Amino acid sequence: MPKAKDIMTTELVTIQGSASVSEAVALMKSRGVRSLVVDRRDGEDAYGMITQRDVVYKVMAKGLDPNQVKVHEIMSKPLVVVNPNLDVKYVARLLANMGLSRAPVIGDHRILGIVSLSDIVNKAM
Repeated sequence: MPKAKDIMTTELVTIQGSASVSEAVALMKSRGVRSLVVDRRDGEDAYGMITQRDVVYKVMAKGLDPNQVKVHEIMSKPLVVVNPNLDVKYVARLLANMGLSRAPVIGDHRILGIVSLSDIVNKAM
C-alpha cells in the first residue's frame, strides 16, 4: 500500500500571511495551483493554507475587496496534517472525515509536501 510520501505533491508554492488576497490569487494563477502554503512567522509557528475556496467563500461571496483583505485573515490555521508514512487509505479516511480536499505532509518539523484528493485518485489507484 502506498504511503502519503509516495503520492504527495512536493512542489509547494508559499506566500506570507501579510500579502493581500489579490496577490495570493495572482500567485495561484501564475503557478497553476489551487492552494498556497502560508509561511510560518518563525520556527515555533504553525503553517497555514489559503485555497481558492477560501477566496470565494470568505472574500468574493461577502463582497470584500481582495486588495484590502490579508491572507492571514482568511487562511486555515492550524492545519490537519499528515505523517509522510501514513498509508494512503488512512489519508483518504482523514480527508473524508474532516471534509478536506488536501492536507500538508509534515515530517522532521517541516512541510514536505501536500497530499490531495487528486493525488490519491491519480497516483494511488
